[in-house]
Amino acid sequence: MSHTTLLLIAAIGVATLLLLILRAKVQPFVALVVVSIGVALSAGVPAADLVKTIEEGMGSTLGHIATIIALGAMIGRIIELSGGAASFAHSLIDRFGSQRTPLALTVAGFVLGIPVFFEVGLIILMPIAYGVARASRKPLLVYALPMGAAMLTVHAFLPPHPGAVAVTQAIGADQGLVLLMGIPVTAVVVLLGYLVSRRMTRREYPMDPAVYAEVYGEEPTPEATGGSAPAVAPADEGHGTAVLTRPAPAASSTSTDVTPPAPSFGMVLALIVTPILLILAGTLGQNLLAEGSTLRAVLTVLGAPMVALLIDVALCAYLLGARRGWDRSHIANVMGSALPAVAMVILVAGAGGVFGKVLVASGIGDAIADVLDRTGLPALFLAFLTALALRAAQGSTTVALITTAGILTPLLQRADLSTAQLSLVALAMGAGGLAVSHINDAGYWMFTRLAGLDVASGLRTWTVLTTTMGVIGFGLTAALWPLV
Repeated sequence: MSHTTLLLIAAIGVATLLLLILRAKVQPFVALVVVSIGVALSAGVPAADLVKTIEEGMGSTLGHIATIIALGAMIGRIIELSGGAASFAHSLIDRFGSQRTPLALTVAGFVLGIPVFFEVGLIILMPIAYGVARASRKPLLVYALPMGAAMLTVHAFLPPHPGAVAVTQAIGADQGLVLLMGIPVTAVVVLLGYLVSRRMTRREYPMDPAVYAEVYGEEPTPEATGGSAPAVAPADEGHGTAVLTRPAPAASSTSTDVTPPAPSFGMVLALIVTPILLILAGTLGQNLLAEGSTLRAVLTVLGAPMVALLIDVALCAYLLGARRGWDRSHIANVMGSALPAVAMVILVAGAGGVFGKVLVASGIGDAIADVLDRTGLPALFLAFLTALALRAAQGSTTVALITTAGILTPLLQRADLSTAQLSLVALAMGAGGLAVSHINDAGYWMFTRLAGLDVASGLRTWTVLTTTMGVIGFGLTAALWPLV
């Protein structure tokens, strides 16, 4: 089959995927599997090999990332339900002082964004932003905008978030190097995003009357709502503000009625950075210690992402659970409650692996690689541009990153890049996945509803800020390229 025909099949496949997700509202997992089957058969993959190809794509992807995503979700859930996340954010506010509260919440969003998923992080921290805005009588957006953008940045760039984990696995990058280079890059992006948001929030934006009343405890003036009273979606449509109520502390299963104190700032911080340090130690050990060394072997095992996260789950269960009065069944229930929320994310990641496998098995990957080779564009720029285009087209950061990895893997294999260079390519994809959060992105609607913004204001603030931060992230990644 000619390259032109294969490229046409690929284009039709991607267009069909977007139509199924955007127009037909088909669940992304189902859409990816259906499109993968259609592309495979159209590109000449024998019917007898179809099931095997799908199983290999699903298995090779989930064999690595399913455990990591599940363990990361458990860590975040224990920190959330123990009250550690809220305690951590309040401690930062106390340390930074009232004048730097927006920066404190931004730092909280960055740090808590590592173990906690973006949507959960918003639910945890938005009530704190409400309380600070009420006390200071300042616009909510001053606090919420940089905080939310910080969490989304970590979600797009860093493991153990699903898109970053899937990309790292698919293209052969190293998770330790992705963290080693990605954490400082992400920190700078978050800091610059905070500075950009300060300029954006010098002016006030119209605010939903219901959200205004909940934040400030009073009816809004016409000026606060832009001179009108926007309709508020009914609660049963999932857009009410009941979600903003501070969650009740997790009930203890012991006989005592005394509520244990919230976890300390230092304990929560230590539990968040422990798996990161273990993974980095494993990477450094493999690069700096002699092969066959006992210390290198120990660090390699402890630094394996699965092992590092498993150790941290055990520490969280003991320090935030058992030591504070939770019994074993309650700890098990809390861990189990983290899994339903990530089950579909794991399946989407696996279906993305199927799509990537189909592209390789059908020869479409090589055809795409030939075309991209002839453009003369650097692999880093192609990774950013492809992820950005897919993110803008279909909305989901995770789907955009996984699909980009599937499209570019043959080109990256042909380019013979080092592990460090592949890790930068993974970060460039993350930068593209961060940008252009707009009306087809569930995260856009979640943030704008919680912040009380209308569509136009959301596009002028949230969309512009995430795009700016994505471009900054790519610029920083490109600046590191000559050094690796």
